[in-house]
Amino acid sequence: MEGAERHLEPAHDGVRGMIRSLLIANRGEIACRIIRTARAMGVRTVAVYSDADANALHVRQADEAVHIGPSPARESYLVGERIIAAAKTTGAEAIHPGYGFLSENADFAQAVIDAGLVWVGPKPASIRAMGLKDAAKKLMQEAGVPTTPGYLGEDQSPERLKAEADAIGYPVLIKAVAGGGGKGMRRVDAGEDFADALLSCQREAASSFGDDRVLLEKYILSPRHIEVQVFGDAHGNAVHLFERDCSLQRRHQKVIEEAPAPGMDPDTRAAICAAAVKAARAVDYVGAGTIEFIADASAGLSADRIWFMEMNTRLQVEHPVTEAITGLDLVEWQLRVASGEPLPKRQEELSINGWAIEARLYAEDPAKGFLPSTGRLEHLALPDDARVETGIEAGDTISPFYDPMIAKLVTAAATRDAAIAGLARACREVECTPVRTNAWFLSRLLDQPAFGSGDITTAFISDHLETLIAPPRPSDTLLEYAADDAVFDQTHLSDAYDLPQDFLVERFGFRLNAPSQRTVRLSVDGECRQVAVSDDALHDNSYRPSVIDGPRRIYFEDGAAFSVAPPRFDASATGGAADGAILSPMPGRVIAVEAAAGDSVTKGQKLLTLEAMKMEHSLVAPFDGTVAELNAATGGQVSEGALLARIERAEG
Repeated sequence: MEGAERHLEPAHDGVRGMIRSLLIANRGEIACRIIRTARAMGVRTVAVYSDADANALHVRQADEAVHIGPSPARESYLVGERIIAAAKTTGAEAIHPGYGFLSENADFAQAVIDAGLVWVGPKPASIRAMGLKDAAKKLMQEAGVPTTPGYLGEDQSPERLKAEADAIGYPVLIKAVAGGGGKGMRRVDAGEDFADALLSCQREAASSFGDDRVLLEKYILSPRHIEVQVFGDAHGNAVHLFERDCSLQRRHQKVIEEAPAPGMDPDTRAAICAAAVKAARAVDYVGAGTIEFIADASAGLSADRIWFMEMNTRLQVEHPVTEAITGLDLVEWQLRVASGEPLPKRQEELSINGWAIEARLYAEDPAKGFLPSTGRLEHLALPDDARVETGIEAGDTISPFYDPMIAKLVTAAATRDAAIAGLARACREVECTPVRTNAWFLSRLLDQPAFGSGDITTAFISDHLETLIAPPRPSDTLLEYAADDAVFDQTHLSDAYDLPQDFLVERFGFRLNAPSQRTVRLSVDGECRQVAVSDDALHDNSYRPSVIDGPRRIYFEDGAAFSVAPPRFDASATGGAADGAILSPMPGRVIAVEAAAGDSVTKGQKLLTLEAMKMEHSLVAPFDGTVAELNAATGGQVSEGALLARIERAEG
């Protein structure tokens, strides 16, 4: 035991000695995930939150919550002293760090222990042993765990590093010793490029980690990222819970994870899992951890072409797929082990059942370089036929301060094909607006034939990127429904407002008494679309896109949201109402104001022009009257639903 490390006495009936109150030093979906298991075990939970998370779901779900600082993580979730103080104040016995933030900070783990609290995680010494890539690789080599060919030496001179790279053979990978998340990492394909790549890598490493030291590895040309879930207890037991494949990555960030790994034969599985347990034992590991390996998949998976990369000394984002194939609750295991209990099962009691796959649903726009999308989730509907891990509900806000994950979607089935099909379907069912998501990108990724066949490497997404990020287009059927809705609205509104028939002809491109074939002009995400509609094609109940009604309709299809603005005639459709309120139909910029407060106006008179969705929208008076209120100025930005003007009806 290190320092004042504390473990409660092992429980014999599953109750005595169990942690009774738990502070969760994290936020979002992982905090909600931990709360769920803790509640099922009868453990009281304490949440912590920043200014931005004051009304967050994890705060609402916990038994108690403590404010720990401003919105930036470095001023709240990364301030260990405040988290420990919150635990003390609320009487929490233990701290669970989740993942990210302080979860792999050995100094924080030791501070928790020194404060007399239970640390739900590995020993600080184990975290330190695996925290630096070069030291970890040396330790693994000594333990007999296979490691990637490379250079881990203390001599960091450019000349020595270049000589070692030449000896390893190109391509080589330069990696920051203290790196993570893809930072401080460069691939070098030729000797003449090495010097510049080294300087760039060292600068990034120094900036990100305060440590510019690097190591070198042979770059694997057909790499797969395979990791093994391990668990240890304070009684000397260690087991593996089989492997996961996390090869589908973008910029070294995982996108899709599955368990087990496709193409993994029993002998190779036995070898890699045994190596993982050996690695855990080498650092006297307690709790949940993951041993990450890189595999050369150029000729299929084989034990002699799989090497140790690093260890994550915490629970992983993708742990639900392991839970799905083993039938276990890994958070429950963490709490039991931290309470001093032995592992709930022996290795021979663990087995793989079926297949599971997980996708990370992010608030981002793949068609715009995966630009994060922030703001209020006015509408959010997640699939019912998948396991959903989320810390967000409709009405919550995606903040710019933290990772923009909305949810993890997980499906399990008897076969890989069925699990993939279920997850692709779940991604297509996602509805979210106005925040953009990567749901349509995920469904496309899952539908790729090469992925279905298991022909994957860590370069899969980049190799297929052009196809994967092409902006989604609405189907002809969706457009027909949108056109039908527009015709319905326009017809009824024209009757209500006694609109001249030639207005419909001009704006819609058809005549009311024309034959069944007609053309309707729509604005779809700012693009003008002409839709040929046949009466026979409409009202087909075999397919109906989900839709949100409003000044503009939002149609959902295959995980994408399409904003459709029908060419309506006056303020009743572009913002006006029977009470004379002129509302902005969408976010935009006022480019012209053609009336002033107190002016007399006539029905149909243009009041102002709004530029939005790359189009101009005229807002007009719904009836004869007086401009009683005007809240718009040329050049001003307005939000959807903003009151721009109000018309008082003329007497008589």
